Amino acid sequence: MPQIFKFGGYIIFFWSNENKPVEPVHVHIAKHNPKPNSTKVWITQKGNALLCNNNSQIPSNELRKLLKFIDANSNEIIKKWYEYFEEICYYC
Repeated sequence: MPQIFKFGGYIIFFWSNENKPVEPVHVHIAKHNPKPNSTKVWITQKGNALLCNNNSQIPSNELRKLLKFIDANSNEIIKKWYEYFEEICYYC
């Protein structure tokens, strides 16, 4: 799984087995190790982080920090998404 960032003990990553066509731009968040059903965050066309689910059960105070971090780094995430998947679309 391509790891994008580490932040506060969490890894922010792409799941490499995405569907065809590729899903809209998003990242997964997990503590320590990537898991297939980790917390999922969409990146909107405006570069905002939009929580899809919190399957990793990240505490709300930590999740807020993670979402702000993802929001602040959305341009880098979008760039890395395109480099990895070679196509791009947005949830909204």
